[in-house]
Amino acid sequence: MDRVVGLANASIVALWVVWLAGWTAAAFFVKRVQRRERISAILLERVPVMIGFLMLVRPNRLPFALTRRFLHETPPLALAALAAVAVGLGIAVWARLHLGRNWSGQVIVRMGHSLVTSGPYRRVRHPIYAGLTVALAGTALAIGAPYAFVALGLILFGFLVRVRLEEALMRETFPNDYDAYRRRTARLIPGVF
Repeated sequence: MDRVVGLANASIVALWVVWLAGWTAAAFFVKRVQRRERISAILLERVPVMIGFLMLVRPNRLPFALTRRFLHETPPLALAALAAVAVGLGIAVWARLHLGRNWSGQVIVRMGHSLVTSGPYRRVRHPIYAGLTVALAGTALAIGAPYAFVALGLILFGFLVRVRLEEALMRETFPNDYDAYRRRTARLIPGVF
């Protein structure tokens, strides 16, 4: 029992490390920037994400009430958490591959930017955020303490702010195409949102 939980938890960490390394390396192969976002927008979306991230990697600085585990570690929970992380990161990578050189870590328009509607973008306008949210939810389940769910909420809030900013920029950049695309796709969850 403990071995399954330990292996699942180690696998979750490994998946995040591999994802981060690949994501960082891929950031070097993108188009040049044509238009950048405002600093106020950057702060509004990034501060909650950074606070959430810091909570996940440095929980020892948090009050005991937030770090006390309330979900018991069991093999089924550990395996469900691992599956959520694997599926979520897989969706994010699949979406990133379809964006290709249009991808950015900021809300920007790249030179020769194109509206991507293939792969996961066929059904969801923001599959990277959807996938990362699923992966973060799996991570929160594996951690099983309140701080992980607070961090998930902060990061999701930052993602939703970013979604609004990206959608406004895409409507401006692709006025006719993006409105039609919006009408036939979900924002994050098909059939729900």
